[in-house]
Amino acid sequence: MFARATRPLQRSLAPLGDRILIRKAVKETKTAGGILLPTDNAKESNEGTVVAVGPGIRDVSGNLHAPTLKAGDTVLLPKYGGTEIEIGDEKLNLFREDDILGKFD
Repeated sequence: MFARATRPLQRSLAPLGDRILIRKAVKETKTAGGILLPTDNAKESNEGTVVAVGPGIRDVSGNLHAPTLKAGDTVLLPKYGGTEIEIGDEKLNLFREDDILGKFD
């Protein structure tokens, strides 16, 4: 007889190549004027925080080009694109570095 795990195993993900793992910012539920919005009408945030970064991409001659982003950076994301993944209870997005529109200072 085999023993069963009583809790799910936590997985981690290390991006490959020039891919960037991002945690999207939480949707706004309150306007600047203090009006509370229902969660159905809240706009999806187009910014997020970098969680993990791949090692970079190699060019034709074999040189490695490291990504310009690092974990903890806040970035501007496109409206569409990326791959949504779920790790545990958390939803994250995987983007190529070229797909990310900009970095906030």
